[in-house]
Amino acid sequence: MPSTRRKREIINVDVETILLVYIMEAESAAHESTRVGEFEVPTRSEVLKRYTGGPQTGVFTDGGASPNPGPGGWGLVHVVNGEILHEEHGYEQDTTNNRMELTALIHALKLVSPEEEITVYSDSDLCVKTINEWAAGWEARGWKRKSGPIKNLELVQELYALKQERPGVTLQWIKAHDGSRWNEYADALATAWMREE
Repeated sequence: MPSTRRKREIINVDVETILLVYIMEAESAAHESTRVGEFEVPTRSEVLKRYTGGPQTGVFTDGGASPNPGPGGWGLVHVVNGEILHEEHGYEQDTTNNRMELTALIHALKLVSPEEEITVYSDSDLCVKTINEWAAGWEARGWKRKSGPIKNLELVQELYALKQERPGVTLQWIKAHDGSRWNEYADALATAWMREE
């Protein structure tokens, strides 16, 4: 039977071990995600642990600014059958949500060869409709809208030209933050600048 002193040493060591493990877990959790206002901004590894749903093949894009306008980022991930083939992300000091969404799509289309048949996903319904529904009419009218100037015209023109060169690309809207693994992953790339990644 251990002496009282020996019992006390064992208890002290166990408490120190527990505290050390607790501190390490807390530090690890702090690196896993960041909170921006009310929103959690998970890392890529956290996304992969947390989400499994949605399409498993395609190029997934996202972009945003916080605040809007303000600093922002964009990201894309190309996956086939759930395996990552390529990922990119970038940052701008002074931008908007729409500029970052369009920038992500431009980088995605540049990644795709003109002959490739693939779906490119964006959670920006505005950007998807801009290219799929409105840009052809704007181009026909000399890049003018009936209701006023086209915002981010240079990005819209570049994206539309890239899409025209890639007839096999389907540009499709995907619902944001509904548990789609690769859309969430693209979001983690777009927000990497907030975590200094």
